[in-house]
Amino acid sequence: MALRLRVVRLWTGLGLAAVVVVMMAGSNTVQAASTAATAPVLVRADEWQRMANAEHRPPLFAHELEHTVRRVRAAMQAGIHVPVPKDPGGGATHEQHKRNYIAIKDAGTLYRLTGDRAYADFARDLLLAYAKLYPTLGKHPASGDQYPGRLFWQVLNDSVWLVYAIQGYDAIRDTLSVQDRQNIDDNVFRRMAHFLSDESPQNFDLIHNHATWAVAGVGMTGYVLRDRDLVDKALLGLHKDGKAGFLRQIDLLFSPDGYYEEGPYYQRYALQPFVIFAAAIERNDPQRKIFEYKDGVLLKAVDALVQSSYAGLLFPINDALLDKGLDSEEIVTGVDITYAHTHDAGLLSIAHRQNRVLLTPDGLETAQAVAAGKEQPFTFRSILLRDGPDGTRGGLAILREGGERGQALVMKNTMQGMGHGHFDRLNWLFFDNGQCIVSDYGSARFLNVEAKSGGIYLPENKSWAKTTVAHNTLVVDEQSQFGANWQRGEELAPTKLRFEHSEGLQLAGATMEGAYPGVVFNRTLALVDLGDGNLPVVVDLLHATSDKPARFDLPLHFNGHIITQGFAAERHVDTRPVFGKANGYQHLWVDSASAATSEPRYLSWLLDGRFYTYRFGASVPTRAYIVESGANDPNFNLRREPALILRADGAREATFFAVLEPHGKYDGTAEFVSGAAPRVRSIEQLRGDDGDVIVLHLAGDREVAVAIADSASAGVNHTVVGNGRRYAWQGGSARILAPVAQDAQAQAKH
Repeated sequence: MALRLRVVRLWTGLGLAAVVVVMMAGSNTVQAASTAATAPVLVRADEWQRMANAEHRPPLFAHELEHTVRRVRAAMQAGIHVPVPKDPGGGATHEQHKRNYIAIKDAGTLYRLTGDRAYADFARDLLLAYAKLYPTLGKHPASGDQYPGRLFWQVLNDSVWLVYAIQGYDAIRDTLSVQDRQNIDDNVFRRMAHFLSDESPQNFDLIHNHATWAVAGVGMTGYVLRDRDLVDKALLGLHKDGKAGFLRQIDLLFSPDGYYEEGPYYQRYALQPFVIFAAAIERNDPQRKIFEYKDGVLLKAVDALVQSSYAGLLFPINDALLDKGLDSEEIVTGVDITYAHTHDAGLLSIAHRQNRVLLTPDGLETAQAVAAGKEQPFTFRSILLRDGPDGTRGGLAILREGGERGQALVMKNTMQGMGHGHFDRLNWLFFDNGQCIVSDYGSARFLNVEAKSGGIYLPENKSWAKTTVAHNTLVVDEQSQFGANWQRGEELAPTKLRFEHSEGLQLAGATMEGAYPGVVFNRTLALVDLGDGNLPVVVDLLHATSDKPARFDLPLHFNGHIITQGFAAERHVDTRPVFGKANGYQHLWVDSASAATSEPRYLSWLLDGRFYTYRFGASVPTRAYIVESGANDPNFNLRREPALILRADGAREATFFAVLEPHGKYDGTAEFVSGAAPRVRSIEQLRGDDGDVIVLHLAGDREVAVAIADSASAGVNHTVVGNGRRYAWQGGSARILAPVAQDAQAQAKH
């Protein structure tokens, strides 16, 4: 009877105790010698050895290691369970296969870091169970209209399983008998790689995050199995011609600034396979210099993604869920791998906040740097993240003041975002005081909650969340932009982008043509310091023209409790009419409606101890509606959220202007209120030959004017005269603090 040595490390607290060598007998416990054909390649054996031998593990790494040990030990105690797939997302079999791929990856990692063969054996036994099950599987029974997987209801999840499991398998492959290794190679990983590539060309050759997971899993499998054909297909597409595959995805999905076409939420999701596969390429094909590819865009993408967040949560644009943030596993992966290549000390503060690192050389280096006190605060800054492969297809403008939890004005002038994009060109959001004030619905979905349509997107995602009226941008004739056809939307992007800074003024703007037939609209949003030491305000200017009379609706979706409805309106207290019949309007209850007027009005609300007053006007008479989502929603799928909608009927041309002011404080515990009255007492818009001036009349007979030229060109002089005043400035925009009397000149330079 053969004997084998089993190395067991005993755990106490965060560290390792003594190493115990146990003699164990067994008839079929052959450990194969590591050879060039079986040695780990995703993390090399020497790298594993250095991590295992580290005498002083930094706290973040030790904490992650201890957490992983507890998780894997619990899985080992639960035993091997590899069920026949039957459930959609969130169902029992779906969740079990998710737990299994995590366990395979973690068990392989722990074997390398501790030397405890029990972890390798557990991963082996799980994979042997899959080697028995996987060859028997066909199309998943709950696939619906998705590209079907085998283990999961959609092929995307099968790809995620492969990305995780191949990492664990790589770590234990050289411990297996020849028979077990061949069985797992052929009946799990080769079969799955073949299914995800040659048998699923419609998914594998997409330029899309689903394909990113597929090519990453197949490519990493190719490296582990020493199968160059799989690697080349992953890099260059099924035909190996470079028209698809990993490199083409980097080319087309990321802008030169690192912005990802589908938006921050899906950039977070796609980031993990992008950087994990890139790390594998770097180790196995270093001559490709993958982290320098397209001017280092994969490393830029991590900075762009962190910038696309507020108070730890990602901006909820496109098909986003509201609770995803910087602590997600995918961003942990991106931060650690990026820090190891850039040594950007600002990323260490993000890693410290995440309180997690990878159990890899990159994670160890990040944890060591945090422990050594090298971290610096991450600089959340005003930035324009251009969209499109060459940066010419719009962009996401982020204007900030007051640091990470101060004010952030986000203007969405991006491309469509493919199938996950919303019909919301020139939409905006505003964050303040740690909260989302002017909000975006995100997606209508309860991820993996089986009771809500199996955890997939709800019908209301199309009938409400994606519609234009669900966003803070122009709606024409109660239709969604591009007729709610995302393929049409993909063809056109906003143009005439402007992104300007001067003292006390930050400004972004764009023009959109083609979202509606015969309609052109442009919008400028500004973050303005009123010069009194208080919080800045948001100024909004939107101009629309149509080749025929149209109905213009401009929604503002806000978060908070209404304090004052500053306009006369009919209140619907006994009955609650529905606003419309289609395109999202069928999901809106009307709570109040005003008569049409050209006079500026206001609405104020309270959120988390701060007041917000929104003053608005238009160049044509408009009605003001207070509405709330939730109509025609028999299954209670929608959140109940308020909005203000301005409506101009029969207009060929209209200008909407507004100011949003944060002010004051409310402390319910101390029963204390201050600053409940806004500083801005009225607002007016003046139009000249080549520009506009928005005048804010403040308490104390002060005025602040925001001047916006039609052209952003520097060095050009502009003048607007109105109401006995003359405003002159040079360049694209200006803040004018103290305009003087008629015929005098208020000079300001951009």
